[in-house]
Amino acid sequence: MEKRWSHRGGEPSQVSLYEIENEDADPILLPDNLRPVPRPVTAIIIGAGKRGKIYGNYAIRFPDQLKIVGVAEPNAIRRLRFAQQHQLDFSACFTDWKEVFSLAKIADAVIISNPDHLHYGPCIAAMEAGYHILLEKPISPSESECRDILARSRHFKGILAVCHVLRYAPYFQQLKSLLAADAIGRVVSIQHLEPIEYVHMSHSYVRGNWHNSERSAPIILAKSSHDMDILRWLIGKPSLAIHAFGHLSWFRKENAPAGSTSRCTDGCAVEKNCPYSAIQIYYRDRKRNYVFDLPQLKEEQPAFILEQLKTTDYGRCVYRMDNDQPDHYVSNILFEDNTTVSFSMQAFTSYEGRRTRIMGSHGDIVGDMTEFNITHYKSNKKEHWIEKTDKHGGGDWRLMADFIQAVSKNDPGLLTSTIDASIESHLMGFAAELSRLEKRVVDIRL
Repeated sequence: MEKRWSHRGGEPSQVSLYEIENEDADPILLPDNLRPVPRPVTAIIIGAGKRGKIYGNYAIRFPDQLKIVGVAEPNAIRRLRFAQQHQLDFSACFTDWKEVFSLAKIADAVIISNPDHLHYGPCIAAMEAGYHILLEKPISPSESECRDILARSRHFKGILAVCHVLRYAPYFQQLKSLLAADAIGRVVSIQHLEPIEYVHMSHSYVRGNWHNSERSAPIILAKSSHDMDILRWLIGKPSLAIHAFGHLSWFRKENAPAGSTSRCTDGCAVEKNCPYSAIQIYYRDRKRNYVFDLPQLKEEQPAFILEQLKTTDYGRCVYRMDNDQPDHYVSNILFEDNTTVSFSMQAFTSYEGRRTRIMGSHGDIVGDMTEFNITHYKSNKKEHWIEKTDKHGGGDWRLMADFIQAVSKNDPGLLTSTIDASIESHLMGFAAELSRLEKRVVDIRL
């Protein structure tokens, strides 16, 4: 017997998607957890890149919930466009986040979405100034900075939430509900796969902002802190130890094909046959072009893209970058009560979207972030859940809706991803990286 349902009941729900206003036009799932607030929460965006745009666009779609009153962004083009989009005065636009905190408090909250290694400074300053805080993950690529933020938050009277958006995705919320209700008995083990997808890997972790772990964050934090967090949240028990392996195997100079050049635009003899061709990805297919801050006139964009490929890292050969991030990473994690997890992060897939297998004493669940099947051993009853979603599982704006409620009521209990709840995933990541580098099992110490 098979049962089929969506998270709202009945047939799979047809949720309208709102197109994010960026060059990729990524669709985003509209939240279904909107509740009225006495007035819009006011916020300053620190970092107007892609993540800052996503959170900022919430205010455009739901102006009765959120109002953006300031932006701190060093990139002049992004700062100007963001200011125009949100109708900000010149006085509310800052080149450096430090300028925000040199003034008297001008908003309810700050949304910190600048580069990973710069999270610590504005987070501490925001706490000291009395702002509520929404902090993009990772909290910091430094364990000592993470622990310091946690320690300072003990005396902080406001909201400090981390953007672990998968906790707000319908798929993972449905899994959490089933596990909490013992739908498959005691959870004994989980297998979890994060397929990065080969273009995404080459874009972000070979050519892009996260290609060097020392200058950004180890990939286990930069990419997979979401996964460490969601595993901890689903299991609902402390993690105890981790053993990890990972290596940069393919994106290396010795694997460069004969006839390749330092840039794809330098007459590379194999460019047209290379799956990582920058000309193919950015120019012909027009993928991930938001990184270039394209001219607003479309007729000017092709020449602009080619110029960017000649002058930025995004045009360099993937085999000749100064990248050090592993392109495959596996870890075994021991949780309390001997629950085990096998986690795998892989660059070389043709698809994205997490894959999860949960093995319980009375049933199992197999899912792919859009749908899952649950089988009950005794009855052999099978149930199917499906939900239309987006690249982050529909969690981005559901997180925003709950954050606004928490700020409006000054109640951190309305969020599941407060700093206290989110810190363990980072400590798991730091322990995994230590295990990988030192080739040993590492205790996870909170």
